[in-house]
Amino acid sequence: MRLVSPLPAHLEAVPFTVAEARAANLSRGRLRSSDLASAGRLLYLPVGRDFQLPAMARALSAATPGAWISHVTAAELLGLWLPPWLQDSRDLHLSKPRALPQVRRKGVVGHTVLAYQDETMDWQGIRISTASRTWLDLCRQLPMEHVVAMGDQLVRQPYDGLELRTKPWATVQELREMLKRHPKMQGIVKARAAVELIRVGADSAPETFLRLALVDAGLPEPELQVRVDAGNPHSPAADLGYRRRRIGIQYDGGHHLTREQQSRDNRRDACFHSAGWKYFKFNADDLANDFRRAAGLVRAALREP
Repeated sequence: MRLVSPLPAHLEAVPFTVAEARAANLSRGRLRSSDLASAGRLLYLPVGRDFQLPAMARALSAATPGAWISHVTAAELLGLWLPPWLQDSRDLHLSKPRALPQVRRKGVVGHTVLAYQDETMDWQGIRISTASRTWLDLCRQLPMEHVVAMGDQLVRQPYDGLELRTKPWATVQELREMLKRHPKMQGIVKARAAVELIRVGADSAPETFLRLALVDAGLPEPELQVRVDAGNPHSPAADLGYRRRRIGIQYDGGHHLTREQQSRDNRRDACFHSAGWKYFKFNADDLANDFRRAAGLVRAALREP
């Protein structure tokens, strides 16, 4: 049995293209060896390696000049808020202009779209749609509340020192301007309706769902990031609430289970209570119930003198 020569170190653990194989002086015979598998046209993957989305996306992008990673794949890579049924998808979404031939690759979902130059970007060596364009591409596919939640994520201000970004991905006005470019795009009607519901201040999708549920229940739209002392940027803040009625509302997600976060939560809760606010905390059980109980409790609090 002829021994198989080892792969170069930079190719032994990641998908790679034919061009990268040629640059590493790998012969056609070496590419047909049993330790390599085809990952689609002009792509190879070392056998036994776990699926890694960034590596697969990088190789697919490199193997398809003029096209870019988009839709669900772009959203996963950028960390956008996707519904549970779209998370951890192994399908790779690739968009291309009409001038390029139709995408025909196993495991690749191809899209032929019109996109302007500033709607794609280079991200960690991958040609990818921008966060805003990714949102627009997904508007047709996502339910309205998820379209609004992802939009809230685009316009939220990142926390200093805790995130790689220092600026929002977009402003509401920038989203509106992008929609004007694509008046006939599928999903554009939903996108136009959603952009009017996007607000700055939501730190998670459930917070957006809670706000929308309160409005859908006929309640006034709550403010976001409501501080006990409005003039003090260091004052504890509730996720949303009604300042004039001194009502604070908090959604506690999974990260609130850590000891450190619980200590911060306890200090925040005590501050609202000591200031005499009506204060509500909701969680995943309320989310599963579409916040119907939450809407009832808040409605009763708003009716109190």
